[in-house]
Amino acid sequence: MKTKTFFNAFILFLLFLVGCSSEKEYVKEEIDNSMISVDWAGTYQGTLPCADCDGIKTTIILNEDLTYKQFTSYFGKSGETFQDSGTFVWNDKGNIITLINENSELNWKYMVGENKLFHLDQYGNKIGGNFADMYILPKLVPGITEKYWKLVELMGKEVVRSEQMQKEPHIIFKNHENRVNGHTGCNSFSGNYELTEGDRLLIFNVAVTQMACLDMTVNDEFLKVINLTNSYFVNGDTLFLYRARMAPLAKFEAVYFQ
Repeated sequence: MKTKTFFNAFILFLLFLVGCSSEKEYVKEEIDNSMISVDWAGTYQGTLPCADCDGIKTTIILNEDLTYKQFTSYFGKSGETFQDSGTFVWNDKGNIITLINENSELNWKYMVGENKLFHLDQYGNKIGGNFADMYILPKLVPGITEKYWKLVELMGKEVVRSEQMQKEPHIIFKNHENRVNGHTGCNSFSGNYELTEGDRLLIFNVAVTQMACLDMTVNDEFLKVINLTNSYFVNGDTLFLYRARMAPLAKFEAVYFQ
């Protein structure tokens, strides 16, 4: 009887160990599963290598409902931006997605990491070698830096690009050395900026080209706003510049290809 009791206890102990081991494996698999453990929804952007051009500027928007939009532009060619959309599926391991477009036989594959997508080859393998870093699309994090902000309102009035404007008015805040640059529609400008707590923003050391245009209204008001701004507010892809508690001085919309 004692032998049988000991045997039963031993079997239960082994089952307990197997259960713990399986649970650990499950937890490890769940942790390695990007679909579960990574905040993957969002916008990814970068320039992928190209065999017959200077690079493929690529923007991919992944949505929670498993739909996507992809924008591609080939540097050194026409400069035209191509757009496709569709759905994407996860592999069994939950770490690779395949973009599915019903109008195309080419289905792109990406490995999903923390705030980045790894472009895979046609067989679904990660690309290595000296150029491995060139196949990574970083995720655009919320904020105002490293985005092309198109000016859409100025002092409460809509801004529409006219035929007299050399470029559409815009501004870009670069991470490198806190540089800012942009265009008023007539003149280009550059300078420095400082971001501090409380959504405070100062733009200073601004240098402006001295082109004369037929209509200088947007040019002059845009430069005035840059000097007046001391705070900002971001709501998704919309940026507002403020002076204290005044009404918004300017409104911008993020554009991912230009």
